[in-house]
Amino acid sequence: MTPTPTGRLIAVATGTDLEMTREFKAPIEDVWASITEPDRTARWFAHWTGEGRPGAKVRLKLVLEEGQPESDMTIIACEPPRRLEVETVDEYGRWHLEARLAEAGGVTTLTFLHHLEPDTDAATTGPGWEYYLDRLVASMTGAPAPSFDDYYPAQAEYYKGLSAN
Repeated sequence: MTPTPTGRLIAVATGTDLEMTREFKAPIEDVWASITEPDRTARWFAHWTGEGRPGAKVRLKLVLEEGQPESDMTIIACEPPRRLEVETVDEYGRWHLEARLAEAGGVTTLTFLHHLEPDTDAATTGPGWEYYLDRLVASMTGAPAPSFDDYYPAQAEYYKGLSAN
């Protein structure tokens, strides 16, 4: 399988955002649960513990990464079932992430934003988020989980060629 990269870079007042979208034939509440409930987030990205509310820190455990690294994540905004904004800082840098959900006609659209730091390399970050978001889709649809090897380095050139508009 060769997944098609979908991300784009967007110039914003604070710098550059990496944006990706996914659509689900599911109610907004179901998609919200998949990005906020620890047992469901563990199916595609990470398990977390703690108090899920704005201003709180939760402990994130990346269940798919070698060694299952852990880090603290701060919840900046949590507006069920429409918006979640979080931030973590680890040895790889600052990760400021946002998920926005909208439902229309029985389809929920997830808009994922990574508010990039100036030194963030989209050529490595973009394929990773494509992989994780496709794992989210698979976790919700029952499709086979994708392999990271289909994303990186195959999508690196696409992301190297992007520029913020």
